[in-house]
Amino acid sequence: MPIGTQEFEYHLGGDFFVNMESLDIHGADLDVKLFVTHKSDVYDLEFEIDGEITLLCDRCLEEMQYEVAEDYHIVVKYGEEYCDDSDEVLIIPENENYLNVAKLIYDTVSLSIPMVHVHEEGECNEMMSEELRKHQASEVSADEEMIDPRWAKLKELSENN
Repeated sequence: MPIGTQEFEYHLGGDFFVNMESLDIHGADLDVKLFVTHKSDVYDLEFEIDGEITLLCDRCLEEMQYEVAEDYHIVVKYGEEYCDDSDEVLIIPENENYLNVAKLIYDTVSLSIPMVHVHEEGECNEMMSEELRKHQASEVSADEEMIDPRWAKLKELSENN
């Protein structure tokens, strides 16, 4: 790659995440811009990822859209062996003459997904919401709470001291 900055653009659909064997992402409409700046022995990679991915709602299990707008920067250097211990620097073997950026893009998108993903209030599948309400544990007031007798004895001991 010549010294200077090169720009690459990719459009990612659901097939990309199927090929990456993603269990969470069920569809995608993402645009990726990659700016690669080559400076002597170092390559600066700047990713800009924008679009939507399809996830399953944790509450009703229906598909939902999640907006992705992520930037990621990493420096790539040559070294004796492959090393990805750092989030800022990636070392690839000196005999490699290319870098597959698919894993970097996949990881960036995957890390943007919140731990819990649910529809906005009122957007869940109504039939599934009704089933969940049927099976919800009823709330027990503090007076009605069943206390294990062993814990009650321990509580008495702590209150007496």
